Amino acid sequence: MSKPTVTRLFIGSLIAGAAGAILLIIAVGLALANDLFVMSGNQVVDVRGGPLALALLALGVAGGLAIVGAMIGGLVSWIGALLNTSQLESKMWFLVLLLLGIFNFGFFAMIAYVIVGPDGTSAAAARRPQVPAPA
Repeated sequence: MSKPTVTRLFIGSLIAGAAGAILLIIAVGLALANDLFVMSGNQVVDVRGGPLALALLALGVAGGLAIVGAMIGGLVSWIGALLNTSQLESKMWFLVLLLLGIFNFGFFAMIAYVIVGPDGTSAAAARRPQVPAPA
């Protein structure tokens, strides 16, 4: 997977995650504003049903699915970045991406990779020997 593809996938995942979070915040905010939650102190004990509750539930599910899709897209972009950097002669970028991803700092590693990371596909193409065409 080339670096531009990894970059597009990662940025798309960030946008999808932000959109999903906004949808969830809107759904919960509207539910609270319209007193759809029956509260006992700080706890929600019941939900008032109706068409608005159903619509906000659908909006919340859509937001949750967008966030899950963003997480899957982020994982795929991280794996693509690992595959890309594994083709480099120096394995420093590969190790940094791998270790930070394993220890839950993969987001920061991916931001660094998107901004200044090398493209392993161009390095692999440069290493291939040029075979002259038969005459």
